[in-house]
Order: sequence, then C-alpha cells, then structure tokens
Amino acid sequence: MYSLNYKVTTSACDSEGRLKLYSALQMMQDCSEMWIDSEPGVKQYFTEQNMAQLLATRQVEIIRVPEYKEELKVTTSVYGMKPMFGFRNTFIYDSQGNPCYKTWSMGAFVDKVAGKLKRVNDATIQSMTLEPQLEMNYKDRRIILPKSDGEVLEPIRVLRADIDYNKHVNNANYVRMAMELLPEDYVVSSLRVEYRVAAKLGEMLVPTIYKNDNVIIVSLSIGEDVSAIIEFS
Repeated sequence: MYSLNYKVTTSACDSEGRLKLYSALQMMQDCSEMWIDSEPGVKQYFTEQNMAQLLATRQVEIIRVPEYKEELKVTTSVYGMKPMFGFRNTFIYDSQGNPCYKTWSMGAFVDKVAGKLKRVNDATIQSMTLEPQLEMNYKDRRIILPKSDGEVLEPIRVLRADIDYNKHVNNANYVRMAMELLPEDYVVSSLRVEYRVAAKLGEMLVPTIYKNDNVIIVSLSIGEDVSAIIEFS
C-alpha cells in the first residue's frame, strides 16, 4: 500500500469551496503513479522493458465531498495482477479515517515505443505485494452505449494543458471535459470511465451525450474511434 497526504486548497476547490471531482481524480492518479516506488522490483522491470501502465477503466463512488482546508489521505493498493493487466483500489479518507471516495481501476501494461500491450513476466508478478480487495460496489468495467441516438455536441480541441508526460490526454482531463457538458445543477454521486484510444495534442474530440433519468453518458470520439466513455450517476 502507498499513501499521500493532502490538504484541500483553493486551487482544488469549486465555487462553493468543495473539492472538485477533477482535483480528487488528480490526487488518485498521483498516488497511483507514485505507488511504483514502493515496489522496486516492479519499477526496475518496467524501466528495463520500457513499459508503462496506462489506465483502462476507473469506477468512483463519492461518499462525501471534502471542503476547503480539510486534511485528506489518499491510499492505493494492488489487489490483482495478470500478465497484461493490474487491478487496484484507491481511496481518499478524511482526517477521521472515513472514506470520501472509493475507487477501483484496471491498468493495461504497454510497450512505450510500440504502444501495444506487453506481458509482465511471472517472476515480476510473483514479487508483487498484493493487498485485500476493499469493499465497494463493483460494477462492470465495460460501459455499453445506449442504442438510441445521442446528442452530438461541438468538438473539443485537445490543448497543450491537457497532455501529460505520456504524450496524450491526461486521464482526469477526459472527465473534466465531460463534466462541462452536464446540467449545472447535476450532482455526481458515482462515475465510471472507460478509456479506449488515447487522444493527442491538436486532435478534436467529438462529444455525444446520452441521458436516461439520472444517468448521463458522454462519449468522446476521434473520427470513427471512441476515445473515452464517461458515465455519470
């Protein structure tokens, strides 16, 4: 398990002084990325093999939204490992140790040069420290788009600020883009994201929005390819 401590600062707050979902996702990502420092064998293997772990799917349960100046602790732990995929929990706790956000995610192991899936050897998998899978409401990693036609909205250009060190759109930025399309009074209590094709600088993401009662799905596409699907509840 790996953990980071945070304080909810002004830049992480919305207009009501509450932690932005986008900022909470950034905290989760940071903790997940730093986790590899706690597994030197895995870190060495990924460096030698020129590999990276890219987020394939994430589910978030929002228990309570923290407020300005609250002290938070983010923890991440791996509960499952396969040759080409890893599974982890990342939770955000308040100062009393109560969870504010519960998440699980699946990462895909890829070759940085080829950009394709690459297997991790058995010895590295066996060296991993696996933790118990934490309690939350686990849903399917695949998001099925409704059969009905959605509403196609204005394209969104990928800007330099959207790109991370992997040279494509940072995972949290897909959610930030999609949230701008939600009704202003819509309160998000849970989230699922499926990442498919990484968007790069200058590309145009075309949003299609589907609404069904309290569930809103936003699909972001590049041409014929779906880049990411975000389901809000």
